[in-house]
Formats: sequence, C-alpha cells, structure tokens
Amino acid sequence: MNSTLSLTQKLLSFNTINPPGNEAECMQFLADYLKHKGFETKLHSFGEQRMNLLAWISGSKAGKPLGFTGHIDTVPLGKTPWKFDPFGHDIHGDKLYGRGVSDMKASIAAFIIACIQQQAALRNSTGVVLYLTGGEETGCDGAKALLAEEHVPEPGALIVGEPTNNYPIIGHKGALWLRCALKGKTAHGSMPSLGINAIYLAVDALGKIKDHSLGAPHPLMSSPTMNVSRIQGGENINSVPDYVHFDMDIRSVPNLPHQQISQQLAALLGESAVLTTLVDLPAVLTDEKHTWVRQVYQHCQALHQQPLEAKTMPYFTDASLLVPALGNPPCIVLGPGEPEQAHQTDEYCSIVKMEAAKTLYSKIISDWASA
Repeated sequence: MNSTLSLTQKLLSFNTINPPGNEAECMQFLADYLKHKGFETKLHSFGEQRMNLLAWISGSKAGKPLGFTGHIDTVPLGKTPWKFDPFGHDIHGDKLYGRGVSDMKASIAAFIIACIQQQAALRNSTGVVLYLTGGEETGCDGAKALLAEEHVPEPGALIVGEPTNNYPIIGHKGALWLRCALKGKTAHGSMPSLGINAIYLAVDALGKIKDHSLGAPHPLMSSPTMNVSRIQGGENINSVPDYVHFDMDIRSVPNLPHQQISQQLAALLGESAVLTTLVDLPAVLTDEKHTWVRQVYQHCQALHQQPLEAKTMPYFTDASLLVPALGNPPCIVLGPGEPEQAHQTDEYCSIVKMEAAKTLYSKIISDWASA
C-alpha cells in the first residue's frame, strides 16, 4: 500500500456506504497506517461505528499547516446491478472501479501518498494536517460533530479532494435542505367533506414553488436551484390524510443568504406551511487572485490544454463547515475523480489521473514547504 493505486484499492475494500456509514474500521486502518508512516493521529467517534480522523505532521517553522480534507463514506450502490466489483478489485484498462473511487477515496489515497513522500519537506515547513471525515454524504454530519467536539487546528490553506478531473475549483454552491409540513384534518374516506386533505394542501404548496425563482444568478455559480426530492403523507387508503411533508434540496449561491431563502419561501407558502431546516451548509468561494491559488493554478495548467478559468461546482463539500470554522483559509477543490462519475453505477477513476493527482499534490506541498 505504498502507491496511490494500492492504497485506493484498500480503502475501497471497506464498505462505508452511508447510511449507515460504518467508517470506524476504515478510519482505524488509516490511523494505524498513518501512524506507521510518521503521522500523529486522533480518532473521533460521532456515533456507533461512525468515525472521523485527524492526522498531522508537525513542522519546524511557525505558522499554520497546509490542510487536506476528504470523506470516507460513500452513497449506496443503487438499484441497477453493477458489472464490476464495487469494492475495488476490478481494473480494466486505465479504470479502477469501485463505489467511492471518484467520490473520493482515490483522492484521499493520492494526498496521503504525496504527504508521505514529502514528509521531510513538511517537517521543515509549517507541517500538514489531514481532516478525514465520515458522514459527508448525508449533510456533513461528521465534520459538524468534529468541529463541535474537538480542538481542530486551523490550516493556512485547504485542499478538498472531491472529484474535479484535476481541475482547480475555487468554490461551490451551498446546500439548504428544508422540510415543509402541512396539517389537515382526518375523516373517514367515505366522508371527505368532514376533513381537510393535507395532500391537497401539499399540491397547492408545490404549485406555488414549482416555477418560483429564488434569486438572481451569481457570476460564477449561475442561479440557485430548488428540487423537491421527497414527499410523505397519509396512513391508510380509507382515511382523509391529516399530515404531509415534503423535502426541498436548495443549492444556494454566495449572494443569497439562507435566512433570506427561508423567509422568502415561508411568505410564499403562507401560515399553513411549517418550514424546518434539515441541513444548512453555506456556499464557499475563494478569491482566484490569491497568491496560493495562483501557485496551484500554475501546477494544474500542465494537465489541461486550455488556459485555466475560475470555476465552481454545484455540489457541496465539508469545506462549507470547515472553512468558516477554521479561520476562512483559501480553499481549492481538487481531485482526480470525474464529477460525472460521482454516485454512478460502475463508478470508476482513471489510474493515470490518480497518479497525476499524487504528483500535483506533491508539487503543492513542495511549494508550501519552500515558502
């Protein structure tokens, strides 16, 4: 497990599908592995078989360390049968298959190997810290618990290894997940006039928000989006349902505060609708002119034919919580995975891009150490 490929395969061999997560065994392996390679480590439990891991190499220079972060949990396999083993045994051509290989175990392996290979340089610098989390896929639960319960060192800059095709991404949308509850009045199904049908109330509410615009587009992130992703209501076929709720997945932009979105929707839906916040993760955006960002761009440019442009992603990451909680360091999302492969059946990652990411991370570390 001294190469990016072999370490990635080892990480894929652990079933960390979330729910339930079960990151503990994989995190314990990583803690032992990193300790053996010269890191200091601290495991953090946030539930049964749920685990985060902090790992660091202390440097001899004063200042904040370079930070890397990645999540070890994955989404479920889905209903479509896989042609390839989802736990990392299958390689075909340049592709390693497995659930979570692009999102984002290959990246974690790549930056770990890069740190090990650059350990001497790191010890002569301000050092490095790895924030390895569980529970990201369900709303950054692990990062939230880690920040609430542990002393977490602040990084001078942060790399998030989510899938970007090794393209430097300077920000991403936020996520606001809301639940809208509507209460009616139950009655016998043969006498609906004696009740108030909560499903009909939900239909009216959904009609109001279906084509509703949340706000103006952002120059880099386009417009905020809203998707009604789940609805539940009614208990039995021969009663008037007295309760329904539906859930909204809103992806926000930096110029639209979440409180403003909630107030806007509450006014639109009226007093009969009760809104509850399920997940509240702000958007992240770093100035592309920051000196460190420009250095990262220079290393990434060699992997891309066209001149690099300021780009953002629509998905959220743990940076939504880590960046504001850890002193607002400059943050870049950068990983070998392909964004289109995230959550797909027969998810894969290019082995060539995995190795390129390791080299890229090594160059970023070298720059950091020599600064």
